[in-house]
Amino acid sequence: MTAPGWEGLLDEGEEILWQGRPDQAFHMKPANIATIGFGAIFAGFALFWMIGASQAGGGFWMFGLIHFSVGLGIILWAIFGATYSRRNTWYTLTDRRAFIATDFLTKGRSLKSYPLKGVTVDFKAGPPDTLHFATEERRGNKGRRYTVPVGFERIEDGHAVMRLIRERIQTPSELPPEDDVSKENV
Repeated sequence: MTAPGWEGLLDEGEEILWQGRPDQAFHMKPANIATIGFGAIFAGFALFWMIGASQAGGGFWMFGLIHFSVGLGIILWAIFGATYSRRNTWYTLTDRRAFIATDFLTKGRSLKSYPLKGVTVDFKAGPPDTLHFATEERRGNKGRRYTVPVGFERIEDGHAVMRLIRERIQTPSELPPEDDVSKENV
């Protein structure tokens, strides 16, 4: 039987092993400080230009509001963007795949699945813990492409989730024989 709400999404016999969400608390990475600095310079220059343009009279100074708003947007996203993203993300682990669901104001709802067979898991102990099990190629400025890690980020029970993933990605030949396990317990 399929879990409620998962009809048509899970394969026949696929079971949900774990569901969770990233840590909801405010957290900012040190790398965001450079982005905040850039946004402050951008907004500061626009403010300086608007003050100078207002001295000349007329409404020409209002063209600086666009740049000033962009600078403020860069600052605010650098401070609150990651927290907003985590608060609108949900994780699900099945016996075959990992799902990452998002619901963003501008992009809408999204559900991505990543097969677990043959993956390499990068575990970063926390607290909170982070597990990366896939990569995605994204397009940046001027057509440049870059790769970002994908996984369950900033989760409370990372060790338990890692154990569940490890059990699913090991092939039967990699698991210890049952006879050896019983001898160790004796």
